[in-house]
Amino acid sequence: MNGRSWSSAAVALGAGVVFGVGLALAQMTDPRKVLGFLDITGSWDPSLALVLGGAVGLSLLTFHFILRLPRPVLAEHFDVPVSRRWLEPKLLIGSTLFGVGWGISGYCPGPALAQLAAPNAETWVFLPALIVGSLLAKAINRT
Repeated sequence: MNGRSWSSAAVALGAGVVFGVGLALAQMTDPRKVLGFLDITGSWDPSLALVLGGAVGLSLLTFHFILRLPRPVLAEHFDVPVSRRWLEPKLLIGSTLFGVGWGISGYCPGPALAQLAAPNAETWVFLPALIVGSLLAKAINRT
């Protein structure tokens, strides 16, 4: 690896650790929190909305300034979609499958990976399914 690759890998690892710690502190690695948020007729738990709102708010504040930079710190250019047709069928189908899976299991990839710090039986079922699904999506996208 050259210097820039090591820098990028270190930044990615650091961001992943910060993300995982944030998920754990907000208890978003617990699928019961997600399922509690989706249970609007029972004992609804709004904490997921607060976490998502904080993430979206921070992104709205920072992306405007970051995208004004001439280039990213560790890359040659920003990799931002430029397609005029951003609501493509693949995006709609993929996001629907993601949402249904998240709603059924209470797991999404980030919290499931963070759950490896203290795994349970569900983690060992979800992660292989995540890997198979990712490989399947990659194979479908090649065609």
